[in-house]
Amino acid sequence: MTATPETRCTAFQRHTLIAQGPLAQVAPLALAAGDGVLVFDDATGRIIDLDPRDWTGAAEPPKRRGRPKLGVIPREVTLLQRHWDWLAQQPGGASAALRRLVDEARKADGGRTAQRAAREAAYRLIHALAGDLPGYEDATRALFAGDLEGFAARMAGWPEGLRAHAFNMAQGDLE
Repeated sequence: MTATPETRCTAFQRHTLIAQGPLAQVAPLALAAGDGVLVFDDATGRIIDLDPRDWTGAAEPPKRRGRPKLGVIPREVTLLQRHWDWLAQQPGGASAALRRLVDEARKADGGRTAQRAAREAAYRLIHALAGDLPGYEDATRALFAGDLEGFAARMAGWPEGLRAHAFNMAQGDLE
């Protein structure tokens, strides 16, 4: 997924947290901070590649296709013919049926997917920033074991901003 100006993100310079918030606010600060700055998408933990030309304030980022005010994003879905036949018979059409099916699956999931995604996002962050810090491997083991208390304990000697952000990401608590 491509980052948008509204994407919530966090910028670090080495181990120091320097900015948090929407990408439109963080990007100019990160670019002005100089070398060694990485900007992370808070939802995924992935590094956002910044192009300085997009953040000079001179131009708006390009408009996205779809119906952005409604949050609709066009994507391609590949299904077998029998799936398309079934979808065509559903009230509201294929898109409405797919949205209903996804919503039902999300409810039945019990939060497991969100939990796994939060751990993976926290891992991406610490993998990029903390691999050279003491306790990194043990912190990673605790993270994937679902031991958030142990994860926090193994990061105790890390810089405060990194430690707090990694822990919040692992909990899925970034709102």
